[in-house]
Amino acid sequence: MADEMAEGAAGGMPAEKAGDVTHETPGRAAGDGYAPVRPAATAFAEGPKDLKFRLLAQELRQQVRDGVWPVGGRLPTEKQLALGSRSSVSTVRRAVDELIAEGLVVRRQGSGTFVLAPDAPRTARALIGVLVPDTTFYYPQVLQGIEEGLSAAGARLLLTCSGYDQEREARDVADLLDGGADGLLLVPTFNGPEHRESYLARIAALPVPAVLIERRGTSLGDTSEYVCTHHEAGAYDAVRHLAALGHRSIGLVLRAPAPTAPPLIEGYRQAADELGCETTEFEATRQEWSPATADRALAALRAGGATAAVCFGDRQAALLEGAARRAGLTVPGDLALVAYDDEIADLADIPLTAVAPPKHLLGRTAAETLLRRLREPGSARHRILLRPSITVRQSCGARPS
Repeated sequence: MADEMAEGAAGGMPAEKAGDVTHETPGRAAGDGYAPVRPAATAFAEGPKDLKFRLLAQELRQQVRDGVWPVGGRLPTEKQLALGSRSSVSTVRRAVDELIAEGLVVRRQGSGTFVLAPDAPRTARALIGVLVPDTTFYYPQVLQGIEEGLSAAGARLLLTCSGYDQEREARDVADLLDGGADGLLLVPTFNGPEHRESYLARIAALPVPAVLIERRGTSLGDTSEYVCTHHEAGAYDAVRHLAALGHRSIGLVLRAPAPTAPPLIEGYRQAADELGCETTEFEATRQEWSPATADRALAALRAGGATAAVCFGDRQAALLEGAARRAGLTVPGDLALVAYDDEIADLADIPLTAVAPPKHLLGRTAAETLLRRLREPGSARHRILLRPSITVRQSCGARPS
């Protein structure tokens, strides 16, 4: 089995800048709307009617091959293409239909027409089932990345949300399979009645390929493919960042249990050990977290002599800010904070420096990994870790980025 680690630059450099592709809105011209079809296309208005759509198709075909619209990019609307080429909408539709038949583009109802990758015909009709636990927090950016990756290959998406309920997930996966899914992108819930390794074994036995997102097993017997944030590295970098600011007693404040908590603890402890920092750890369940819990967390940090802390997640860090204020302490003067998640960190009273998982890149990479599995069933399995970045704001005492 081949393990693969794709990391962004260390020391807080954004992971997407290190490995992602820059995507621009396709077909946009500087200053006004979509770029028109090239000037040569204006001759279409003067040619015989039965040749117009073929000439337009030829011009559009060349523009696709020249990269005017990148893979996964959306073409201008039929009306915009008609205006740019001085053709009728029906002529444009026939031209685009020809490109669809050739596998160069795909039309998605309600979304538009998108450029396919050169190898897209092998997966252009694939139906990918996607299961996430939440569509409002953390995962919207992941879903955007998934949609972009699938759209680039002409694959279709079937989405369901489990609400962090294992039993519901089992029904949802069955429904996705009954719906004809050729492969699955899954964010399974491990906090439930079924043990993690048993759950993963059941996923591995599914009749179609599955790639996990932000979830991985702990046993070497687990053969799952996954794409995850390298949370150990994220916590490690957060501690290193605070230590570089002069802190030698750094706490870790957690909401637990959570799949992210164990790797965060591992990365935190490794960094503290390597850097010679004193440690203080505090955790409480998601349901327990409240201003009173934050007061207890602050008391534990102060008792341990901590002058800084890494907090999982943003809400816990914001509550800790409030506890410090009630205790007459200042952030970052008396207590420097780094949050973990970067979903609402910038909305805190004192904007929070935060470790930011590369959510969009996670989604796109997971989609591409699954599509590769569908194209090459016998290829080596991929287990991909993406290193998160650090967004510096006011709560840590460093100059905001």
